[in-house]
Amino acid sequence: MKTRVLTAIIALLLFVPIVLLGGIFIQIGAIALGIVAMSEVLIMKKKLVISPEAILSFIGVTLLIAPSNWFNGLPSFLSVNFLFYLVVMLLMLRNVVTKNIFSFDDAGVITLAMLYIGMGFHYFIAARHVGIAVLFYALFIVWLTDSGAYIFGKQFGKHKLAPHVSPNKTWEGSICGSLLATIIATAWMYYFSVGHTSLLVAVIVTLVLSIAGQFGDLVESALKRYYQVKDSGKILPGHGGILDRFDSLLFVLPLLHLFGII
Repeated sequence: MKTRVLTAIIALLLFVPIVLLGGIFIQIGAIALGIVAMSEVLIMKKKLVISPEAILSFIGVTLLIAPSNWFNGLPSFLSVNFLFYLVVMLLMLRNVVTKNIFSFDDAGVITLAMLYIGMGFHYFIAARHVGIAVLFYALFIVWLTDSGAYIFGKQFGKHKLAPHVSPNKTWEGSICGSLLATIIATAWMYYFSVGHTSLLVAVIVTLVLSIAGQFGDLVESALKRYYQVKDSGKILPGHGGILDRFDSLLFVLPLLHLFGII
């Protein structure tokens, strides 16, 4: 418990100033988090983090995370999407030159991970660019949902939510967590005019985002179960890896864009 608390304090001391400063600080921070998260996927796949496929995956995830203005100087025919596809082509070509030691399945998993991690952290930067209230709106949804689900699930939980993926989660905890997040985060959204919507729309959007965050958590739990690991990584003692901490947020943030908030 002491290790967990100490890690949380240190992480917050590093994380909060970066969020408050924004700009280049959050851009570099998001890319660093994305590269670490990508390395966690590689390690789960039992791939070396210093290898051609690792370097390609780090380039690919950086391309997706970086804000679009980073590429303003490129010729028109070199779009970010095209550069990312070149990375994918090189990953597939690696299957040929390694004589199937690196497989198409490996390339597929790495490509999926680059999209999942890259787009999630891209919208992390985008949310902060729109305003700090927007980013904290997303963070509050995730934090309140997780906290509410844990507290109420431990107290009242009887019916398992997805025992084949995450045996400790319950329907009671899930529902209470979403209700808690919806009430408090909607108040934040409405007070700071996040999204500039009506109260009814704010409630619906917040509830959907809370549920999406829980799906993100379950997806990462399924990923760990598939690769038979307890945590995605060990960079945060007592808390696991970056994917363990940002799994819900990586689902919530892109939906902020879908709903026109960022």
